[in-house]
Amino acid sequence: MTDDTKKNETDTTAAENLAPEAATEAEAVIDPVEALKAENSELRDRFLRLAAEMDNLRRRTERDVKDAKSYAVTSFARDMLAVSDNLRRALDTIPEEARAAADAGLAALVEGVEMTERGMLATLERHGVRKIEAEGQKFDPNFHQAMFEIPNPEVPNNTVVQVVQAGYAIGDRVLRPAMVGVAKGGPKADAAAEQAAEKNG
Repeated sequence: MTDDTKKNETDTTAAENLAPEAATEAEAVIDPVEALKAENSELRDRFLRLAAEMDNLRRRTERDVKDAKSYAVTSFARDMLAVSDNLRRALDTIPEEARAAADAGLAALVEGVEMTERGMLATLERHGVRKIEAEGQKFDPNFHQAMFEIPNPEVPNNTVVQVVQAGYAIGDRVLRPAMVGVAKGGPKADAAAEQAAEKNG
């Protein structure tokens, strides 16, 4: 083998050895850009997740503040309803004949107690407490508490026909369910229609 041939082989081998190094250098130049793109994408995802979490937190906080404002008086309102019930019981103990024949002092006392009761209920209503209208409504265990059944064939089954104690709600929550008497033995057409509607729905 001549010296020229050896030199050509050596040059070829050197060129082959340089080719991978050149490719690696080219990759090294591209890699930082790709790395930056990947990092940018990751940071963007993290930012979007964080933004969504902050939005959820803001909504949750607004809802909590709104609930706190709406329901802050719940315990106080429940206690005041007991006072209102006692005022009503006091008024109900006075017979109609005694009211009609009452002297000025008793009449003024009765009127004062009635005004106090009305004022208390009006104040509670201003703070979101409302009376649950139960009489004549279909019995709903979410708003009514059945105390007894009253046989009445003229009224559909499960209709509230008597309110023993008024119920109240604050916002969309029941503060106290209405204690009621429920009709029994009436027509069942409404119940059948409701069952059919539930099956179809």
